[in-house]
Amino acid sequence: MANRSVALGNAAVEARFDEWIADIDARIRDPKTDRNELCIELCKGFYGVPDAPRNIHEEILLLSFDPRNATLEAEYYSELVEAKWYPIKPLIWLWQMFDNSPLNANVWLGLKFRSMLAQHIFKSCGKGVKFFTGIEWSFGYNISIGDGVFIHRFVLLDDRGTITIKDGASISDYANIYSHWHDLVEPKIVNLGDTVIGVGARVAYHATVLSGTQVGDWAMVGAFGLATKDIPDYNVAIGMPAHPRRLKPDAPDEVAKRWPGLKR
Repeated sequence: MANRSVALGNAAVEARFDEWIADIDARIRDPKTDRNELCIELCKGFYGVPDAPRNIHEEILLLSFDPRNATLEAEYYSELVEAKWYPIKPLIWLWQMFDNSPLNANVWLGLKFRSMLAQHIFKSCGKGVKFFTGIEWSFGYNISIGDGVFIHRFVLLDDRGTITIKDGASISDYANIYSHWHDLVEPKIVNLGDTVIGVGARVAYHATVLSGTQVGDWAMVGAFGLATKDIPDYNVAIGMPAHPRRLKPDAPDEVAKRWPGLKR
């Protein structure tokens, strides 16, 4: 079943929300904007905290709105590129603060707000991408996303290496996409890979794709699957580790000929 097209039912409210997001977008694009101060301003609005704290608890909360007063896990990784990271850190913090605020309950608004921020955070992000709540990533600047991608709730995108998610792909709830692995003998040695999710591919609920794996065009990693090796185009892979078990019903004849042992 196709997703419904949802509206708020009040055109004036929709217009006001769109105006608010467009204004934030313009301010982010303005090189004169201090992104840290912008984050502080917006977080005060998200949480309804007054400028003058009335107690130590509000003081700590206000201080924590400033990205410069917080650290994220990626800042502890040795391969962090400061010139790429620090311009986008305030926007990553803003994304997280939005997701933890009461505004996050408004799915319509959240999809639009995150889509706007994604244009400034990721290496590239196409049109019509939907980011649901609770998504996490490492750096952001190593992620490339095509058009029409769906990234659902509580997905982990570990882009210590690179992650490419091509047009029309779907990453389901609680899925994990990795692009690094640790040396077997010395865990401090980190190896970086290039992980690719192909055009129209699906990574189903709670599935994991390990570093350097390519999920082919229109392929699928089934629920709770663990993809340790490349998944060819139109193949449906399930299990731990995931192995191709069948072809998708719409696989072209030329693809089916390459996999005579798999049913469509």
